[in-house]
Amino acid sequence: MDQAVLVHGKPTLELQKDLTNLRWLNKKFGAVSLLLRFLRKWESDRPPNSSTLRILDLATGEADLPREVVAWCRKHRIEVAIDAVDTNAATLAVAMDRSRDFPEITFHEGDIRTWGTGTWDIVLCSLALHHFSQEDAVLVLRNAFNRSTSRLLVADLERNFMGVISIWLLTALLLRDPMTVHDARLSIRRSFSFRELGELAKEAGWKGFHQARFPVSRQAIWMEKTPHSTPS
Repeated sequence: MDQAVLVHGKPTLELQKDLTNLRWLNKKFGAVSLLLRFLRKWESDRPPNSSTLRILDLATGEADLPREVVAWCRKHRIEVAIDAVDTNAATLAVAMDRSRDFPEITFHEGDIRTWGTGTWDIVLCSLALHHFSQEDAVLVLRNAFNRSTSRLLVADLERNFMGVISIWLLTALLLRDPMTVHDARLSIRRSFSFRELGELAKEAGWKGFHQARFPVSRQAIWMEKTPHSTPS
């Protein structure tokens, strides 16, 4: 494991601080509101007295978004079970520690390009796709599709000039921890353009999907599957 994130089998303080910063960014810059927007819409379409809502969260990070989902479901008396997957053991250690009061979340270490054999009602992947090459991003999207019985939501940064400038200023003036500065600036440069993300979804076999921009320099693709939308 990379010494920058794991020392003597434990996550470093630098990693923990970086994940805390990412949670703040998700809360303040739209990731949480975007996710809950779709959850509210999709849950309103479910029949009354439905069974437990099963969700798969790919590249969960420190699991701040699954915890937001659980909190929302508790508030609305919805039974939910979330499987949260990440490839990084150190990050998962932080996630599990911070989610001790959320038994609805089960954690798994695995490669999100191939992880899983079952299916879930909803499959989520937030702010992870830019970590992959185009070829691997297609594998992630195809796997997400195959793991979902009903709904998919993949949200990420959108590479554009204003996004690059905004991230640079944010990390120069406010979030100045070295790991956060490095990761944030690299992430916006490696993220896909709006057109590129749409093309990746098509290459992965998504049919009838939707795509839109969201504040701040974010974009998402999503779909509600039908019996005819079945890529290999």
